[in-house]
Amino acid sequence: QGTEPSGCSRRGHCEGRLYRPLILVVSAMEHRQTYGNTREPLLENLTSEAQARASEDLEKLRLQGQITEGSNMIKTIAFGRYDLDTWYHSPYPEEYARLGRLYMCEFCLKYMKSQMILRQHMAKCVWKHPLGDEIYRKGSISVFEVDGKKNKIYCQNLCLLAKLFLDHKTLYYDVEPFLFYVMTEADNTGCHLIGYFSKEKNSFLNCNVSCILTMPQHMRQGYGKMLIDFSYLLSKVEEKVGSPECPPSDLGLISYRSYWKEVLLRKEISIKEISQETAVNPVDIVSTLQALQVLKYWKGKHLVLKRQDLIDEWIAKEAKRSNSNKTMDPSCLKWTPPKGP
Repeated sequence: QGTEPSGCSRRGHCEGRLYRPLILVVSAMEHRQTYGNTREPLLENLTSEAQARASEDLEKLRLQGQITEGSNMIKTIAFGRYDLDTWYHSPYPEEYARLGRLYMCEFCLKYMKSQMILRQHMAKCVWKHPLGDEIYRKGSISVFEVDGKKNKIYCQNLCLLAKLFLDHKTLYYDVEPFLFYVMTEADNTGCHLIGYFSKEKNSFLNCNVSCILTMPQHMRQGYGKMLIDFSYLLSKVEEKVGSPECPPSDLGLISYRSYWKEVLLRKEISIKEISQETAVNPVDIVSTLQALQVLKYWKGKHLVLKRQDLIDEWIAKEAKRSNSNKTMDPSCLKWTPPKGP
């Protein structure tokens, strides 16, 4: 086994970890034998496997003496009306982490030691939405742009929260060079966190996502695709093509592959035109077409083979999906790209 590239950005959003291509291939083959081409059971299995690997990794760290019982082991968090089991270790201060359970304000993301302290905080907390500028709203869905330099504590707390559900994330405190795009759903009590992605303010490689997370209580509802779609919407406004720094996990790669497949199957134009219209990097377009087995190299040229069966299968699946109508509306974006230094 090798390792995935470490240091995907110069500030370390991704760290080296065991790469499991063989496991994914075997899982896919077994899945096809059992379920045919249906995608949903495979995603459920991979999610369970990711959680199982998280537990295995934590157990290995305990055996190696890097984590002791009761040390930095937050097992559950109270977050709004949800009690969430955590997946991974996150470096909260020892006095909080050793408690095993944290209580969080779902609006300002401050973390506390007890339900009583949380109630006292909620009675005086003035925030009912993320600390930033609302740049998108359609219906109950909003996206807020939060500057890591202007709202440092909020962004650090967001990163610590995200680490509880991401195995690779290493950015916790150096948030100033990043912008955070936080998606929420509003009701009469406030704007509730769905997920977010971060983006380096000045990316040398034009990466449009550094880290991306959908909160566990909102997974498998189409919000991950909306976050990815929004990242490309910003790239189009900037008149750039973009790509994630590094798919954050095996499940992250599946999410991106699903999104790239969708935007490609909707188009009947060249790779260059697709890239210009969608802001997806041509490299990601080519790799997705290869994965779909519709791109062939013949006599020195890449040819895209039209597979009507693949298109028909995708159309049928989209018609059945309850969250297929969850898309981002470009007309609802009120945003001007930040100016460089």
